[in-house]
Amino acid sequence: MADTLEFNEIYQEVKGSMNDGRLRLSRQGVIFKNSKTGKVDNIQASELAEGVWRRVALGHGLKLLTKNGHVYKYDGFRESEFDKLSDFFKAHYCLELMEKDLCVKGWNWGTVRFGGQLLSFDIGEQPVFEIPLSNVSQCTTGKNEVTLEFHQNDDAEVSLMEVRFYVPPTQEDGVDPVEAFAQNVLSKADVIQATGDAICIFRELQCLTPRGRYDIRIYPTFLHLHGKTFDYKIPYTTVLRLFLLPHKDQRQMFFVISLDPPIKQGQTRYHFLILLFSKDEDISLTLNMNEEEVEKRFEGRLTKNMSGSLYEMVSRVMKALVNRKITVPGNFQGHSGAQCITCSYKASSGLLYPLERGFIYVHKPPVHIRFDEISFVNFARGTTTTRSFDFEIETKQGTQYTFSSIEREEYGKLFDFVNAKKLNIKNRGLKEGMKQSYDEYADSDEDQHDAYLERMKEEGKIREENANDSSDGSGEETDSSFNPGEEDDDVAEEFDSNASASSSSGDGDSDRDDKKPAKKAKIVKDRKPRKKQPESKKGKDPNAPKRPMSAYMLWLNASREKIKSDHPGISITDLSKKAGELWKAMSKEKKEEWDRKAEDARRDYEKAMKEYSVGSKADSHRGERSKKKKKKQEKQVKGKGDKKGATSKSSSSKSPAKGMSDSFKSKEFVSSDESSSAESKKEDSEEEGAASPPPSSEDSASGSD
Repeated sequence: MADTLEFNEIYQEVKGSMNDGRLRLSRQGVIFKNSKTGKVDNIQASELAEGVWRRVALGHGLKLLTKNGHVYKYDGFRESEFDKLSDFFKAHYCLELMEKDLCVKGWNWGTVRFGGQLLSFDIGEQPVFEIPLSNVSQCTTGKNEVTLEFHQNDDAEVSLMEVRFYVPPTQEDGVDPVEAFAQNVLSKADVIQATGDAICIFRELQCLTPRGRYDIRIYPTFLHLHGKTFDYKIPYTTVLRLFLLPHKDQRQMFFVISLDPPIKQGQTRYHFLILLFSKDEDISLTLNMNEEEVEKRFEGRLTKNMSGSLYEMVSRVMKALVNRKITVPGNFQGHSGAQCITCSYKASSGLLYPLERGFIYVHKPPVHIRFDEISFVNFARGTTTTRSFDFEIETKQGTQYTFSSIEREEYGKLFDFVNAKKLNIKNRGLKEGMKQSYDEYADSDEDQHDAYLERMKEEGKIREENANDSSDGSGEETDSSFNPGEEDDDVAEEFDSNASASSSSGDGDSDRDDKKPAKKAKIVKDRKPRKKQPESKKGKDPNAPKRPMSAYMLWLNASREKIKSDHPGISITDLSKKAGELWKAMSKEKKEEWDRKAEDARRDYEKAMKEYSVGSKADSHRGERSKKKKKKQEKQVKGKGDKKGATSKSSSSKSPAKGMSDSFKSKEFVSSDESSSAESKKEDSEEEGAASPPPSSEDSASGSD
């Protein structure tokens, strides 16, 4: 018989999850190597106490029990391999490989047996299921009930968290079956027992995650978090990091404890324990140990009697017991002077702390990202407003974190910090243009931008536009939308009552004239000059003198650079506030100096304004005279043209131009006292004769026929 047996693709059951690997049986014992992690489990042959062969979901399995109570389960065997394994066990381990199938009846009533580290629920002689007691995290009892809670397996998608057993009462005196069941579980379970007195107790501390107020009892090996609803026992071995972070308001402090594995409540896992303290809260603390024990255990890091701020005492005790350094913010300083940045992550607002080796966000949900796990960062414009931007972080595992609604004033500080830490910036190629766009509104003081002056200019423009709109609306509003005078110039012949040029068309016209009185052309005042006037008003004369500045504005323009040099990185709004404070605190003598300068500037403006107004009036008079002269010349030219047209035509058949000139006068010569009745129109037409436009070729042809 071979001295070794090897099996590939064997699965080992560990805390509810199946890990594949290779199983090797030899004379010395059983060796299993995990193919994923490379971990090797070695069971000595002398430690083996029992071997069980049974049918499982993945085929057939092998369960090995050791003399110290440990259980090892391996699945993935074929049915034909039983004989080979049974002979090997007999020859090398002197054990009988027993066949024992699981009960599949589906009953929920049976017997509980405790064997070593294993709880077995049996129906008759067949086991239904088995629970390794090392997986039990808590055991609680009721009237006739025992509840087992389990450690959550982070590697498994679905984990069993709780099992409840109903224990019927018995007639035996002095023995409570529920307590006996619980004691058997607790003797083998991985449950933290709060034995002995606590070193110290901090009462009613405000906890943000998990939310509520808790009493913290400090034990030598674990931390007991006792609240009104929940209790948590946290071993110091699960504490990864400690953080002490100042709040942005400089009146509160965050104390953050990073945990792995996390504490759990149902399906909720808390990777961070966050406590919030007020800086003004003090405490006097006495450790429940004598001075020799304190000196021997903590080596001067703690003393028996201590006093100070509450957050300092908690952080000092935790640092001594956990034996880990406390991380505090580095040299980063934001726009407002705080060591953090206000932003939003997911749906909640919080604070982002740039640390020396990473970022931490508090508080909902807390996030800690180390620099060595960051693939790149990205600066993006805000989606809702240009007054903020987003800061994106993507890890090497592909997880992306987006911190949004960061004030634009923080951009320069954060960019310099990321650059100094040599993190990969995704949009570094666009950073010049992006930085320029942010600098336009972050450092616009360099361009002598004055927010107050700009606002005054905008209000002046609005007032001027309103004044122009009111002047436009003062005239006849109906004429601006409909001007029939412009349309009637080309069709003035339709309003003439004479129709003697052609027999066919003339008859129709005369009939129409008999039935309906002749229309008179509407006389409408020309609105074009009025339309052009607002355009000239709207344009501002660039040669006009500029208005003088007030004493405050003169001082601000002279002092702006000094304020910026004294306060590097100050924003526009903060600069205005600071300038107002300085001006308010200035002595009366210094203000009088700037008042004199403002008075001189006002006199110069008035003098320049007088000269400008005299010159503008002279220009306007010259313009009016030239307009009148031009209009007079146009009238003279038009009158000469009418006379020439009248003499060139024969007197017998008067030209249509003459008829038109007699019957239709220009707009300038129409007086309001002229009669517009149809009778006067008829008389004028009879005296002047039947004047009509010259017949076309078609009309002349029809007349000859």
